[in-house]
Amino acid sequence: MPFIPHTEDEIRDMLSVIGADSIEQLFDEIPAHLRIKKLEGIPDGLNEMEVSRLMTARAAQDGMPVCFMGAGAYDHHIPAAVWQITTRGEYYTAYTPYQAEASQGTLQLIYEFQSMMTALTAMDVSNASLYDGASALSEAVLMAVRGNRKSKSRRILVPTNVNPVYRSATKSIVQHQAIELIDVEFDTKTGQTTLDALKAYEGEDITAVVISQPTFFGTLEQVDAITDWAHANGIMVIAVVNPTSLSLLKPPGEWGDKGVDIACGDGQPLGAPMSSGGPYYGFMCCKKEHVRQMPGRIVGRTLDQDGKEGFVLTLQAREQHIRRSKATSNICTNQGLVVTASTIYMSLLGPQGLEKVAAACHLNTNRLIEKVSAVKGVDVLFNGIVFHEVVLKLNKPVAEVLAALAEKNILGGFDLSSDYPQLKNAMLVCATEMRTDEEIDRYARALSEIL
Repeated sequence: MPFIPHTEDEIRDMLSVIGADSIEQLFDEIPAHLRIKKLEGIPDGLNEMEVSRLMTARAAQDGMPVCFMGAGAYDHHIPAAVWQITTRGEYYTAYTPYQAEASQGTLQLIYEFQSMMTALTAMDVSNASLYDGASALSEAVLMAVRGNRKSKSRRILVPTNVNPVYRSATKSIVQHQAIELIDVEFDTKTGQTTLDALKAYEGEDITAVVISQPTFFGTLEQVDAITDWAHANGIMVIAVVNPTSLSLLKPPGEWGDKGVDIACGDGQPLGAPMSSGGPYYGFMCCKKEHVRQMPGRIVGRTLDQDGKEGFVLTLQAREQHIRRSKATSNICTNQGLVVTASTIYMSLLGPQGLEKVAAACHLNTNRLIEKVSAVKGVDVLFNGIVFHEVVLKLNKPVAEVLAALAEKNILGGFDLSSDYPQLKNAMLVCATEMRTDEEIDRYARALSEIL
């Protein structure tokens, strides 16, 4: 979006109106010894051409590696129209819709986003988004503690196959609020959370259980059995889901007999570029019975007194709208720009397009597994079906292998050793719809040469 500064004539006109001789005079109350005449070490300003040349050179330093890394952020194709529309002035500068009468476009877009997310997750209600997937899980835990009135323990079962960044962020946010996060170890053969591991807590006061689908390892959980077990024991269910996978997999609102209570995750796969880590956004959906405990805002559609359709904020339980002590969250916001991109992305692809993307991801992952399984020194660690990520066991330290792959211009995967010391020489590899047969073959050849 172009920025046009004030002209010299405009500056003179404004100064004359307020009776000042110069901009410097506006700051004359600042003592001379506190004013800096020159910023040492700061180069002179560049013109547009020079800035473009510099930024192009800086971007080129990153290269254009082939990406086989996932672990929570995914290299998907984004149609050119998505950000071409998103960065139009009408959307690019839109902020929080405090005044409904002046924010109908923003409110309608959020309403459409909410409608799409409830359809994708098969849940009753969606909020207007959160910071990211990690804070969305944190908020879901806080929401479950408020929502499960029969439980007094504030204890949450969190399988260790949930994204470690999500678990770490959640711990940081809830640990000083008398909430206990209990690790539930995954099965070393399947990478799944077993019912036996959960049944060890049967009869105890547990507030909620978290289920990741797919897991951080790409494996698929027994979501129906876990959801029904939890509800039979008075435990709320929080689903952490990849939105792309939901066009193929059963949505969380249909898990078990009743569906989950809260579904959350990161919206990055829906039209947000990887972009050095952000900005992304978190989404959250829930059953209608829990809507009063949901953080953030909800946009609704209504009719005015003349019978014309309009959009309004129907629920605004954040601290900027109501008393801080009454707010359901003091750390949430609506990532409006990225949500705009996701809404346009989902509109362009539609249900069939999203399903094709997910199917292509699954197909490419299977092709990758087939190719790397034939490489000496590589084993697939967990058996069973995966979505678009797989854990590989290598016969060399992963850090060395990833460094060697980087020299071949390949982002080879995610080293699991720091988060999972028991998974020595294991790395998480991802193949989205972006990876071609040629790139997968190239990856397998490079891995073979290195090992």
